[in-house]
Amino acid sequence: MQKITILGATGSIGESTLSVIEHNPEQFSVYALAAASNVDKMYQLCVKWQPEYAAMADVSAALLLEKKLNDSNVTTRVVAGLEGLCEVSSADAVDMVMAAIVGSPGLLPTMAAVKAGKRILLANKEALVMSGQFFIDAAKHYGAQILPVDSEHNAIFQCLSQSVQTDLGYCDLDANGVHSILLTGSGGPFRYSDIASLSDVTPEMAIAHPNWSMGPKISVDSATMMNKGLEFIEAKWLFNAKQEQLKVLIHPQSVIHSMVQYNDGSVIAQMGEPDMRTPIALSMSYPNRIPSGVKPINFTQLNELTFLAPDMARYPCLQLAIDACYTGQHATTAINAANEVSVEAFLNRQLKFTDIALINEAVMSKVCGLSTLDTQSLESLLELDKIARQYARELSIERS
Repeated sequence: MQKITILGATGSIGESTLSVIEHNPEQFSVYALAAASNVDKMYQLCVKWQPEYAAMADVSAALLLEKKLNDSNVTTRVVAGLEGLCEVSSADAVDMVMAAIVGSPGLLPTMAAVKAGKRILLANKEALVMSGQFFIDAAKHYGAQILPVDSEHNAIFQCLSQSVQTDLGYCDLDANGVHSILLTGSGGPFRYSDIASLSDVTPEMAIAHPNWSMGPKISVDSATMMNKGLEFIEAKWLFNAKQEQLKVLIHPQSVIHSMVQYNDGSVIAQMGEPDMRTPIALSMSYPNRIPSGVKPINFTQLNELTFLAPDMARYPCLQLAIDACYTGQHATTAINAANEVSVEAFLNRQLKFTDIALINEAVMSKVCGLSTLDTQSLESLLELDKIARQYARELSIERS
């Protein structure tokens, strides 16, 4: 019986992870559930799953949850704050940690799991976007196993040889016959829209993803294709890829989740329904496969599979992230921080949809111009993250 801590239990990834556990109750049990501040959802999960621990990043939310659980005679112990999240991530009893807390708050709990040598089911982009080299080196040093959960990276992982799968971060793609990695993306809801109309996009329009059921922030990132830019950065670190080995391809049907081209002309693709339970199940059971609850594709019902090159005039955030990827860790940290702030401002109707890219570009440019920049430690990157967020907030206020 494998014990799991789920960071981001109240989100869509957490929900999908619990669904996989429901399909495999003899193999997995929930040790701890962790979230930011959603007391009602966490209470419901604790009543159902009876974990040993529940962790809330927000201290006041933790107190409310503790009271509700005590009143219901649920024995789950509640811990709070960053310290509590790190505690349930690194506990001796834990075998694997689902790292699915959105944004930079998930970085330190994920790193705590790495330092404890856990199997990390990596759904948090910031671990690699903000601290790629530190994260990869720490995993190797502490003997942690990194398994990608993002559907695209999980697909690439499945299309690679076992020698690459077991050497993430340090693998040699050339030596393993890999010509290039093709990251596919749906292109979001505006792939065919008139570019001039994008300034009028509302939050409701942006979060209405045509294929996937996701939270508001990641849905907006899909609409701007910033998510693909962040995945580009992650793929660079996970698969030790050179810039010319990474390509982005729009695939509107989201049936092929990514592909690997080999130097003999072969292309291996991973296909499946657009359901996160598939990559989650594989990451939990690797190198084996377990039921995920996802039905197999019915190929007779597929009308067509189409592919498009991304138009960078339509997706400036994608180009910015690709540029940042090989500029340095300071650039990727800055654009990620700026994007979190600008997307939140857009969702709060303080910015236009097209302002997201403008804010991201301005912040990245300003941060990259700092002469006193230090990126030699995780602490300095977290400080840089704060600086970039402050720049983004100031610029957002100016444009609102």
